[in-house]
Amino acid sequence: MLLGNKIKSLRDEQGVLQRQVAAYLEIDTPMFSKIERGDRRAKRNQVPKLAEYFHVDEKELLTLWLADRILDAIKGEDELKFKAIEVAKCELSKVDL
Repeated sequence: MLLGNKIKSLRDEQGVLQRQVAAYLEIDTPMFSKIERGDRRAKRNQVPKLAEYFHVDEKELLTLWLADRILDAIKGEDELKFKAIEVAKCELSKVDL
């Protein structure tokens, strides 16, 4: 819900209605509302559009989008989630980024 919170914050700061952003994304308002509340995930291709609409850094929003996906993947894995993240971090350090 990190991305949803950020979108809501940006929308509130800029005085934009949900229906305006939904129209820009070419989705209906209820679907956008679900994205903002975290009940539904934005599609990856919608994130750059959101960054453009709100005039913010695309990488920042994509990072929040990806973090939400990671948090979804480890939800309910209380005993193993931190160990899994450490293993993933070690694996990522081996990859030539």
